[in-house]
Amino acid sequence: MRDISNSFGTLYQPIKAFVIFEKEATDKRIYVESYDFDKKGFPINSHPLSLNESKQLAKALDISDFLKRSFLKPTGLLPKNVLYLNPDQDGFAIWHTPAQKRNLYFVESLKIQNGEFSLPPLLWKASKKRLSVFALNSNSAINEQSPLYHAPFFNLYKNGEVCMGTVSINIQSDCSLEEFITQWENNFFNSYFSHLIMKQSPVKGNLIQLWQKLFKTQKEFPLKCLTKNGFTLKDLLS
Repeated sequence: MRDISNSFGTLYQPIKAFVIFEKEATDKRIYVESYDFDKKGFPINSHPLSLNESKQLAKALDISDFLKRSFLKPTGLLPKNVLYLNPDQDGFAIWHTPAQKRNLYFVESLKIQNGEFSLPPLLWKASKKRLSVFALNSNSAINEQSPLYHAPFFNLYKNGEVCMGTVSINIQSDCSLEEFITQWENNFFNSYFSHLIMKQSPVKGNLIQLWQKLFKTQKEFPLKCLTKNGFTLKDLLS
């Protein structure tokens, strides 16, 4: 026989066990019994769960502090496109995306073909329940004084906030920063653009005609058609 005890990992000894009893009745009331363990690992001293034990159990199962620490925590180095981060439970993140191509979806009444479109550089601000999107007029370095432009999309208010309609938003309290950004971008681009909320077009000219032309030509987004909204990045930091 060969002694392999040195190969064992850390041993955990049982110290407490709970048994839940359920009443055989329509109200399904429960009764909890607590057990201690002796040095040999056998359950002893069965007794009703005391108030003090209940408090200790509740404290051991409470993960709220862990969730607060985990919200918007990056899984690695801070992503280069993240500009600002407030990791409080009611906090938010600000990030930007370069000019790119994405699939967009429109309701039939707009008469815009669904498909791939060229987009301008965008700046995003999101909390657990709200998303705001703005446009940038270049991919150059961004600072607090960088002017923001109306994002050239439907379903946006004048202040940049997105009307998500019936899209279900489910950002968890332990959501990592990378997952947070991905979820919000997917929620935005996978929803259907349906109507213009602002009283005037967010771009110079007709917004519907702009997207119809971009789908037909597949050219880069014309940054010259963007219009300023009066905000700078600094205005979004609070």
